[in-house]
Amino acid sequence: MKAVYKRVLIKISGEALAAEKHTGFDFDFVSRVCEAVKACTEMGAQVGIVIGGGNFWRGVKDGAGKVERVSADRMGMLATAMNCLAVADVFRQAGCDARVMTAVDIQGVGERYDTRKAVEYLEAGRIVLFACGTGSPFFSTDTAAVLRAAEIGADAILLAKNIDGVYSDDPRKNPEAFKFDEISYNEVLARRLAVMDSTATSLAMDNGIPVVVFALADPENIGRVLCGEKLGTLVK
Repeated sequence: MKAVYKRVLIKISGEALAAEKHTGFDFDFVSRVCEAVKACTEMGAQVGIVIGGGNFWRGVKDGAGKVERVSADRMGMLATAMNCLAVADVFRQAGCDARVMTAVDIQGVGERYDTRKAVEYLEAGRIVLFACGTGSPFFSTDTAAVLRAAEIGADAILLAKNIDGVYSDDPRKNPEAFKFDEISYNEVLARRLAVMDSTATSLAMDNGIPVVVFALADPENIGRVLCGEKLGTLVK
């Protein structure tokens, strides 16, 4: 198998790391994800990763009206840092060199994000985990993923989700919903489809970065998408 993308940004939801446990970590599943990413690097791909924080904290939703938006978003940033630390250690146990870079200063947790340093790490074959979102409230980790992808010059964003692509409607609620094999950014925005939030979608569109949306239920899908197999939905 040969990678069709030289450098990718993989976005993984925090909930995916919990698998059936829904909170915390399912380390058997995390290990499978890390092994799949390791296989990508062995094919010569350079890999950056953004992980959500939903397995610990879902911002305003979990704030239940008691935690204001800015604080809730900063708590979410800390959740992503915890996820990156855990996943980085699993990578290291698998024999990979993984580095955590944070969008805010957290001494002892990770290096402060620097684009040039991140690219140096990627070119040296290291996996870079980008923690703490954009470093600012009101921006999702989807937006952070697109931002980092643009900064590091990624060829594509691999959006690993709990659903196997982009649908015309929520397939869990509408049995007539159909999956797109390919769709434009403009159509995603016009239909208000729940691929990424609108800020992330617009940023990907403005920077011409294709997004492949696919199911993480089988972590081997990461390598299949990297090698150009038509899985999920291509947004471009």
